[in-house]
Amino acid sequence: MRYISTRGQAAPRDFEGVLLAGLAEDGGLFMPETWPTLTAADWRALRGLPYAELATRLMRHFVGDCVAEADLRRMCVDAYAGFNHAAVVPLVQLDERTHALELFHGPTLAFKDLALQLVGRLFDHALARRGERITIIGPTSGDTGSAAIEACRDRAAIDIVIIHPLGRTSEVQRRQMTTVHSPNVANLAIEGDFDACQDAVKAMFNNAPFRTEMKLAAVNSINWARIAAQIPYYAAAALALGAPDRPVAVSVPSGNFGNVMAAYAAMRMGLPIDRFIVGSNRNDILTRFLAANDMSARRVEPSLSPSMDIQVSSNFERLLFELLGRDPVACESQMTRFRAEGRMPVPDAAWRAATARFTGFALGDEGTLEEMRRLHRESGYVADPHTAVGSAAARAHPGERGIPMVVAATAHPAKFPDAVRAALGHAPALPPHLADLFEREERYAVLPNELAGIEAFVRGHARRNA
Repeated sequence: MRYISTRGQAAPRDFEGVLLAGLAEDGGLFMPETWPTLTAADWRALRGLPYAELATRLMRHFVGDCVAEADLRRMCVDAYAGFNHAAVVPLVQLDERTHALELFHGPTLAFKDLALQLVGRLFDHALARRGERITIIGPTSGDTGSAAIEACRDRAAIDIVIIHPLGRTSEVQRRQMTTVHSPNVANLAIEGDFDACQDAVKAMFNNAPFRTEMKLAAVNSINWARIAAQIPYYAAAALALGAPDRPVAVSVPSGNFGNVMAAYAAMRMGLPIDRFIVGSNRNDILTRFLAANDMSARRVEPSLSPSMDIQVSSNFERLLFELLGRDPVACESQMTRFRAEGRMPVPDAAWRAATARFTGFALGDEGTLEEMRRLHRESGYVADPHTAVGSAAARAHPGERGIPMVVAATAHPAKFPDAVRAALGHAPALPPHLADLFEREERYAVLPNELAGIEAFVRGHARRNA
């Protein structure tokens, strides 16, 4: 398996090269050179497998010869052994058609754990083989940061710096990051929104001397390994609901588009996903694009669903590459114009190709609270605000009769106690391993949104541990 950049100027790489590089040198994102495809018989053979074994069998198509299958299986078993549900990703039926795919049973209570617990082990495997050390930098709108820290803390060959927007996460999300005192972990709050954090990380990757000096690696969803490691849970849900002999639809609350991209990748592998519903909050660039080909960035506005407070969705570039017939020149032209002008004139044919499979939906804070109340009233289900957006999106687009709908339940409701309390009058308790979270000491730095200062902070942390 080889990987190519969406912008066509970076040399192709194998899986290990993509894992350690993160962002391509030309500013693009890595994609499989060709999609691995499974037959209906192949998919049927995967039914009923334990989650770690399912992940092993699907991930081996992407890792190629870089990881021996026995090593990959060991890493998958180890990655998911600590999840607090035997099924790892259980399906909970909400009504006769809709099922919540619970992705929050990992150590930090969010879907990011499913990828990052495995990616952390893949990093260890690659670095031990190479005898190298890396510095991971990751922007977060709330959940990636704590999941990445939990996956990478105390690892001998990794330093990690997580950058979050000051005051733009829930308190639980922030404390999950800033109360980890491992010497290889540093947290930085930027005076700005998530897009500013993401721009700073991309600028550091695009600064070739700094990238080389720090041996930068990415752990957010610009790293293809993150996307690949999320594919298995869509397979698990679809297989449980009758695939490949029955199609499913998915509704995914989305910020950076990585979670939806994993579902798209599963479809490209042959899983019968009939429709992708992309849920947004008031930061609705993806909804506007799918409704009217309006891909124009606006100011990021804070909401009750902060992990979706994003206007520049990095992984949209991967879908754009596909929509443009995998033409890297056209993709680079579109992305360059978008960064310069804040607007992307997607060709009509590409936009229509997107709307053939993708539907957008946006929901404001009041609608989110009402959907949280409705879910609790009608099915006894306590949802976090992001999952509520996905649920409302699914109800707004019922699809074809007889096709089950999978709603990605992306975070435990206890991560957003203020929103749950506003909706239901009470907040769920944190699980026992986080029960004392509000008593733990926080450690993080605050800096203005200036690249030089951010780079100096990263350099100081990495060199301290060299």
